[in-house]
Amino acid sequence: MIPLTITTRQAATGPVLEVAGDLDHATAPALRRAVEALGLTAGQVLVVDLAGLDFCDSSGITALLAARNLTSEQGTGMVLASVPENTARILGIVGLDRVFTILPSAPA
Repeated sequence: MIPLTITTRQAATGPVLEVAGDLDHATAPALRRAVEALGLTAGQVLVVDLAGLDFCDSSGITALLAARNLTSEQGTGMVLASVPENTARILGIVGLDRVFTILPSAPA
């Protein structure tokens, strides 16, 4: 198991969460807490940069959906960036590639 790290930085459109390691049952709550702690304001876009993601199970996908729901409730947007091939495949199989906006890379 690779420990989860979540780093926050700012881009012109809003916060970027860089998620690295394993996003699973044990670590998914950390992602939820990180998103809740951002204090997003209407008009911002949260970018979740998954370039460093090594593993994502159903709990991790549920945490991503919860983040999307929270941003929607707050009048902000959310995109996934640099989604690893194995995670993109899972998102496609379950139809979530039509729910999330997916970018090839995170904005600078």
